[in-house]
Amino acid sequence: MAAQNFLWSFTKNCFTFGLIGLTISDRYASIVPVRGSSMSPTFNLTTDSFMGSLSDDYVLVEKFCLQKYKFSHGDVIVFCSPSNHKEKHVKRIIGLPGDWIGTPMTNDVMKVPNGHCWVEGDNPSSSLDSRSFGPVKSTMPYIRLKKLLKLLLW
Repeated sequence: MAAQNFLWSFTKNCFTFGLIGLTISDRYASIVPVRGSSMSPTFNLTTDSFMGSLSDDYVLVEKFCLQKYKFSHGDVIVFCSPSNHKEKHVKRIIGLPGDWIGTPMTNDVMKVPNGHCWVEGDNPSSSLDSRSFGPVKSTMPYIRLKKLLKLLLW
């Protein structure tokens, strides 16, 4: 009987903490890995000594104040990829609605439409960003990065 009470209590606690954790990561804040070199040198500056691969940086994304927050030039955001909604990108806002953006590849100048923003990586030579897929719609959920967490995994 004691084993059954222990299992029931353990199951209830795991379920409760799981729901609380899911609510916090969905509504308030979560930790997201930054992979690749598109945001180097801001993120993933160091390489792993083994095989020379980039080590992942982790960022704390804040979701709590987004209803009132006005995004501005230079903010680093996390957003869903325009081509694959399950994939997340981390980029810097370069242009807001109404801004004129020059594209170096085509030498064109375009105006960022209302409800969109122009995002680019800090490392243009290896970044898939608005120069490739155009302005990002503001209806796509994007989140402002709050802090950089450097987690060293041994």
